[in-house]
Amino acid sequence: MTSAAPSRARGRALTGSLTALGLSGVMIMTFNAPTASAATWPTPSSSQGVSSTINVSGVRDGGMVRYYGSGDLAGDGQEEGQDPIFKLAAGATLKNVIIGAPGADGIHCEGNCTLQNVWWEDVGEDAATFRGGSTYTVTGGGAKKAADKVFQHNGPGTVNISNFAVSEFKTLYRSCGDCSTQYTRKVNLSNIEVTGTGSTARLVGINVNRNDVATLRGITILNDSSRKVVPCQKYNNTTAVGTGPDSTNCLYSTSDITYR
Repeated sequence: MTSAAPSRARGRALTGSLTALGLSGVMIMTFNAPTASAATWPTPSSSQGVSSTINVSGVRDGGMVRYYGSGDLAGDGQEEGQDPIFKLAAGATLKNVIIGAPGADGIHCEGNCTLQNVWWEDVGEDAATFRGGSTYTVTGGGAKKAADKVFQHNGPGTVNISNFAVSEFKTLYRSCGDCSTQYTRKVNLSNIEVTGTGSTARLVGINVNRNDVATLRGITILNDSSRKVVPCQKYNNTTAVGTGPDSTNCLYSTSDITYR
């Protein structure tokens, strides 16, 4: 995560207080139990409406400006085929950006791309869609209020998501189940902070009939005592066929998931 992003709270350190009792000078130390806290979201430097898709090639540093859809990009529903706020050419990097509401279809990556310290305040159709290329990297940032998916993987290759926070969502990552051209896809999740809401949600949805592979490491799940957040959902294209770790498609162990 870049220096522009505020640091994430990963739980408060134990704090001790000393209390002197009696004339003997006996000291008793008491501790407050650690509490979990969700990621701190950034404050935008300014806000800018976007009425037509912004094309990005090379590196674009947004300076923590909040961009939101207006005019033709003012949609915030789940209708397919919406245009994105940003369209990234192959090899492009977008960093230090906040996408507000309406969010339209977020970001489209037409090839390999990097999303660095990008935050979605209210996900529209999807936060980002990976359409071409072979490697897509999401590092830092976060997303919330995703009525359906956060990241949609339509093209081939591997999506790497690290140091990311997500809340109020249905699915963090989905390998396309009904695209006209299908591929074997991979996703790697590392150091992900998840805030549950008490409703069923999935970190990844992969197609086992396409030999997709998901690797999960360092997952912290807050506010989910009833275990409604499913780490790895398996599909045969669009039909759910099971959950849980295995040695082929869902690569993680119980030690990779921490509940707080």
